[in-house]
Amino acid sequence: MTCCKRYPSRLSITWFRNRLAGFANSGFRQTALAINPVLKLSLAWIPIKMLYFCDWLRAARLTAAVVTIGVAAVSFSLADEWKSGIEWQTPPVVTPGEGMAPPSDAIVLFDGTDLSEWDGAQNWIVRDGYAQVNGGSITSKQHFGDCQLHIEWATPEKVEGHGQGRGNSGVFFMGRYELQVLDSFENPTYVDGQAGSLYKTKPPLVNASRKPGEWQVYDAVFTAPRFDEQGNLLRPGYLTAFHNGVLVQNHTEILGDTKWDVPPTYSPHGERGPFSLQDHGNPMRFRNIWVREIPELTAKRPAK
Repeated sequence: MTCCKRYPSRLSITWFRNRLAGFANSGFRQTALAINPVLKLSLAWIPIKMLYFCDWLRAARLTAAVVTIGVAAVSFSLADEWKSGIEWQTPPVVTPGEGMAPPSDAIVLFDGTDLSEWDGAQNWIVRDGYAQVNGGSITSKQHFGDCQLHIEWATPEKVEGHGQGRGNSGVFFMGRYELQVLDSFENPTYVDGQAGSLYKTKPPLVNASRKPGEWQVYDAVFTAPRFDEQGNLLRPGYLTAFHNGVLVQNHTEILGDTKWDVPPTYSPHGERGPFSLQDHGNPMRFRNIWVREIPELTAKRPAK
């Protein structure tokens, strides 16, 4: 084989196990062929099921070549690799947690020992690594915008009540937008009010509830809404949520503040807000609550 004058090389080709195989000698070492998907191929009546070129072709930056095998010819050329030209910030390193432990950059709001990160929690019961609802809703002292939330919860093992009166609570993002918490195991209610729903906005995609008393998990990604200086909505909020590892909200648009008696509507607020855990009159339990703030990667784009 003779390739472009700048990169002279030799290529020997043979049939091996019903495919075209060969070796390339570029003056450095002999390398088995492996076709790169960026190659443009044109074949002349060769019954080839699979053709492999080698990384050698890419390393040699081969621009054109013709291989002759008897009376059959294979021609190919290597297309230039496309790159965006954007100079991205190097992503920070995050160490994942072992087991149920939070990742290294998480902000822990409850680790099973105390509720010092919360306001209004003086009456809640903390024992055996969990916090039990008692005497009012609680609000996180720290405020967040775009974030990832992990929270584990359990409804009472003893079933009492039905519908919205059975194992009810809620996780409020920015103190306004509710991801519903409810005992929805064989407990019919209005579907946009069951566990995993963006309350009175959109039902969960599926009902992934465990039995009463069993620990359940929410992992959610929240994108906060944006307002201009005049309080006009620039961009709505969005929520993606997994219930016990199952997707229940897929980038769902938030239509406004969660209300019980009126439709959701937006009211202007800042870029950050607290989490709230609702006391709805049931002895709900919570544990292992942590948050990761979602960073924006900076980038320098090429001039046009």
